[in-house]
Amino acid sequence: MKKTLTAAFLSVFAAGAALAADPAVGTWKTQVDDGAYAHVKIVPCGTKVCGTIARTFNGSGEYQSENIGKQLVRDMSPKGDGTYQGKVWRPSNDKIYIGKMSVNGNSLKLSGCVAGGLICSKQTWQRVN
Repeated sequence: MKKTLTAAFLSVFAAGAALAADPAVGTWKTQVDDGAYAHVKIVPCGTKVCGTIARTFNGSGEYQSENIGKQLVRDMSPKGDGTYQGKVWRPSNDKIYIGKMSVNGNSLKLSGCVAGGLICSKQTWQRVN
């Protein structure tokens, strides 16, 4: 019994450590979209990663958008090579798209696509921390 509990604990700990080391985890600055940009905090959500709007900015500086706290990056499954697949929500039109993401150092490329991936809108985000 003791060995089973130890093995279960170690496997949960190892999974948590692997997710903590995920290159997408952190806070990212989006590109300007419809005159505003955001800081999105990406964290593990189960075996995937999800990103929530933490702060919002426009030409006047930081402001309190109604979108703060809403999930922008949804259920992105890591593919093991810095790429991810999941969904992306676009606040300006309140639509959810097929999402793809790739991380390379402090740069994150995100795309939201329709028509099976034939038509995509892309952004490059920069790591804040």
